[in-house]
Amino acid sequence: MQTKQQTLAGVISFSGKGLHTGVNVNMTVNPAADGHGLVFRRVDLEGQPSVPALCEYVTDTSRGTTIEKGAAKVSTIEHIVSALWTMGVDNALIDIDGPETPIMDGSAREYVQKISEVGLVEQKAERKYYEVTERQVYTIPDKGVAIIIYPDDEFTVSVHVDYNSKVIGNQYATLDMFSEYAEHIAPCRTFVFLHELEPLLKMNLIKGGDLDNAIVVVENPVSEEQLDHLKKIFNKDDIRVTGGYLNNLQLRASNELARHKLLDLLGDFALLGMRIKGRVWASRPGHFANTEFMKQLLMQIRRDGEKPAFKYNPAKPALMDINKIMSLLPHRYPFLLVDKVFHIDEQSIGAIKNITLNEPQFTGHFPTEPVMPGVLLVEAMAQAGGLFVLNGVEHPEEYSTYFLKIDNVRFKRKVVPGDTLQMEVHLLEPMRRGIASMAGKVFVGGQLACEAVLMAQIIRNKTNN
Repeated sequence: MQTKQQTLAGVISFSGKGLHTGVNVNMTVNPAADGHGLVFRRVDLEGQPSVPALCEYVTDTSRGTTIEKGAAKVSTIEHIVSALWTMGVDNALIDIDGPETPIMDGSAREYVQKISEVGLVEQKAERKYYEVTERQVYTIPDKGVAIIIYPDDEFTVSVHVDYNSKVIGNQYATLDMFSEYAEHIAPCRTFVFLHELEPLLKMNLIKGGDLDNAIVVVENPVSEEQLDHLKKIFNKDDIRVTGGYLNNLQLRASNELARHKLLDLLGDFALLGMRIKGRVWASRPGHFANTEFMKQLLMQIRRDGEKPAFKYNPAKPALMDINKIMSLLPHRYPFLLVDKVFHIDEQSIGAIKNITLNEPQFTGHFPTEPVMPGVLLVEAMAQAGGLFVLNGVEHPEEYSTYFLKIDNVRFKRKVVPGDTLQMEVHLLEPMRRGIASMAGKVFVGGQLACEAVLMAQIIRNKTNN
C-alpha cells in the first residue's frame, strides 16, 4: 500500500461540455504541494475563488455532486475526482473556466488515460487514513439504499443495483484493488432511464447530455411519435432502441451500470479528504447517500479526534525523563511544563505533565478555586512540540524553538490540581526551512481539555553563533 502522498508529474488538460449546463469548459489539473488535497479553482471568476473537494462543501446532489464555497461553485465533480483519487493523486489544483466539469464520454476513461500518461510523483508527507474500527451504516429504507463499511486492512468496494428493471436486472460490481480501476471501472458510462429524460429537461438539467456521453435505458416499447420527439431532443435523425438501450449497440461490460455506480461512489468517498481502510458494501448508492455517509464518517472522525491517539502506561520507562527534557528545553522552574515523554515517532509526540497545588500560578489563579490557566495549557503543548522538533536535529542544545503563530485554540474543560495532562502534538506537514506546523491537544482522563494549531521555528542560540 502506498504510504506517501502523491501528485501529478505534470499538467493535464481537458475540454468539453458540462452534462447538465451544456456549457463548454476547459479544465486543467495541476500538480500541488503536500497536504494541498484536491481543490477546484474557478479561473473565470473575479479573484479566482477556490473550493476544496470535501464533503463539507457539498451543496447539491441532483444527478451529480456539486461543491460550493463562497463564489466558487463546481458541479458534476465525481468523475474527475474518482479518477484522480483512485489512480493515486492526493494533491492537485484543478483550474476550471466554467461551472461544471466536462462530461467527456460519460465515463472517467479519458481522465485516467491522461493521468497514466503524465505519471505521478511521490511526495514527502504521509497519507492520512481513516481506519474503520467498527461497522458503520447509512440507510434510506424507503428507497432501498444501504451503505455499510466494515473494518479491514485495505479499501474494497462491492456495489449492488436493482431498480426493478427488466432491462438492467440485478447487477453487481466489485473493486478489490485500485489497479483494476483503469481497465474495469473508469470506462463505464453514466446512465439514465428514458422516462426520466423529460422531467430532467424540465428541471433545466442534462442540457449537455447526448447519446455519445450517456446510456439511456428503455423499459417500455417506444412509439414512432416518441422516436420523432427523441430525434428533436438529441438532434439526431437516427434514433432506435436496441436491446433495451437507446442507440447503445454495445455495452462496455455486462454490468456497466453497476460499475458506473461504483465509479461515482469512489469519487464521492474521496470527499472525506483522507483514504479509507475498510470494506464497503453498497446497495443502490447515489450521490446523496454517498456524500451524506461521508459527512457521517467525518463527524465520527472528529469525535475520535477528541480521544487520545496514544495510550499512556505509567509503569513503562519514560522515553525522555526530566533530565533529558531539561537537556533539550531551556525552560526551568516555574515554567517547565513537561515531566515525561512516553511516545515519539517521526510525526508525533506524547508527553505528561502532573498538576499539583504547589505550583505558583495557583496562588492567584484562583486562591479559593485553583484552575490551571489556559495559557499554560497552550504553553505545555508548545513545549511538547519543542521537544519533538529538537529531538530531530543534531546538537539540539545549540538551538531553541520559538513559536510564530497559534491558531484555532479551544478549551473544552477546566484543569485543576490533581489532574494529569497528556499532551499530544502531531506534525501537520513536512518541516521546511526550520519551520514546523503542528496540531496540539491536551487530554485529562481521556477527555479533550484543550487544542490548538501551533507554528514554530528552530533558531540557533546566540551563544552558539
